[in-house]
Amino acid sequence: MTRQELVNEKFNDLMKDDIVHSKRKVLAGIVLTYNNRPEGAKVRVIAVTTGTKCVSGEHMSERGRAVNDCHAEVCARRALQRHLYRQLYQYARSADPTKLIPTSDIEPLPGGGYALRKHVQVHLYVSTAPCGDGRIFSPHETSEPALDRHPNRLARGQLRTKIESGEGTIPVKNSSNTVQTWDGVMQGERLLTMSCSDKAARWCCVGLQGALLALLLRPVYPRALVLGSLLHPAHTSRALYGRIEGSLTALPPPYALHRVMLARAASAEVRSPARAPSFSVAWCENDTVPEIINATTGKLESGQPSLLCKQSMFARWQYLVKRLPLLPQSTECTTVTPTLPQLDGLLYQEAKQLSPGYQLAKQRLIEAFDKAKLGKWVKKPLEQDQFICELTDADPELLFA
Repeated sequence: MTRQELVNEKFNDLMKDDIVHSKRKVLAGIVLTYNNRPEGAKVRVIAVTTGTKCVSGEHMSERGRAVNDCHAEVCARRALQRHLYRQLYQYARSADPTKLIPTSDIEPLPGGGYALRKHVQVHLYVSTAPCGDGRIFSPHETSEPALDRHPNRLARGQLRTKIESGEGTIPVKNSSNTVQTWDGVMQGERLLTMSCSDKAARWCCVGLQGALLALLLRPVYPRALVLGSLLHPAHTSRALYGRIEGSLTALPPPYALHRVMLARAASAEVRSPARAPSFSVAWCENDTVPEIINATTGKLESGQPSLLCKQSMFARWQYLVKRLPLLPQSTECTTVTPTLPQLDGLLYQEAKQLSPGYQLAKQRLIEAFDKAKLGKWVKKPLEQDQFICELTDADPELLFA
């Protein structure tokens, strides 16, 4: 079966008794292949997600309990992070965390930390091109040539943002003020979120694992992006890496700009003119049932936080960094062995800064967009990451379930 068929089959199986939440506009999934044999026996679907909406500004959480971006591919990436945390948990509970667990997707490194095993590849399937630069110029993938007919059009490559409670994207404003404010959003300013094309470009630069896991794990890059519709090779490759190739300065090792493979699904997704639902379905391997996230509030329909929220990720990270050897970190000039500060009272934002190589690579990416005159990266209000871990006493079996 193809990666598209595997993800669709898993979604249909999960939602066969839930007609209401089986409605979707965009479907995404993470498929792991082994020894680069996508059609072989060793293939695993580890995440299936849907969604096209972002949290409403009034529901931002200052405790990290809301999922800000419920677009399918963004939720799929967070579900992958859950999977990676589970893999690391196997090492944390073993007698020797530096000894390889043969069944694991990751392996310990001699100098500390872990890496995705060389024979494991990450494939991202999305039923349509990512919103933003990768989609707006690709409405007719079957009739347009591979080359871009208008390479000098000013809008090409521009950073774009999603808007709360709506669909589609708008170009970023050309201003020096790129940090949104908490009180501004609370007073009615629309909360802006970077487009999926822009986030995917970041993943090709700094990896899918994020800043927290970067303290334990080498960058995890997608090997392939498979699209169910609107794949235009010139537009998609530009959106993911081409638009910054000429302006991106050297990244600290082991980070590097990753040119992901592009593939069109065997059967094209049919465009649905129906209104997109305001929820996201999120399933990760071993879950008995998927989570249903209200995209407006960023929480489950019960009001409880999702397992994909920052607070849950932070708790998993805090458990693991106390028990596992940390990955040496690259700085501007050298590689250093990280030291942990006092974790009690540590803020989420402070924890992310403990991976200087990741932060430097991310900053170089932002500078590359600015240097290429493609806009400035818009950041969420600073208060969103100023929270402590509230789940330090949680049962690890539930935390890593």
